[in-house]
Amino acid sequence: QAEEELKEACARQALQLQEMGRRERLLRAGAGRAKEQLESFKAQVMRVCSPAAAGGAGKAVTEQQVIEKVRQISDENQQSHEREKCLQEELSSRLSKEKETSANVEVFKKSLWELQ
Repeated sequence: QAEEELKEACARQALQLQEMGRRERLLRAGAGRAKEQLESFKAQVMRVCSPAAAGGAGKAVTEQQVIEKVRQISDENQQSHEREKCLQEELSSRLSKEKETSANVEVFKKSLWELQ
């Protein structure tokens, strides 16, 4: 009976090892695809952001180049958001002044009608 249990335990372990091997192969394949996608993404970013830096002569785009370009775009985006916020505040202020002026014009018109 002990021998049977030992055989079953060995069989279970063999199946577990096979499953672990299958999972490892899947993970390696997934990692390979992810690496290819990353390289493709880096090249796309550089082509879109800076065609001259994309390695026209076939040189590889470095991760540092991609990071710097993304950082630059992020900074520009932040500046644009800040400028948009300032413009929205200015527009809001002008609209408030316009409403106030319109209200004053209405009061003035009413006063003129009353005087006539």
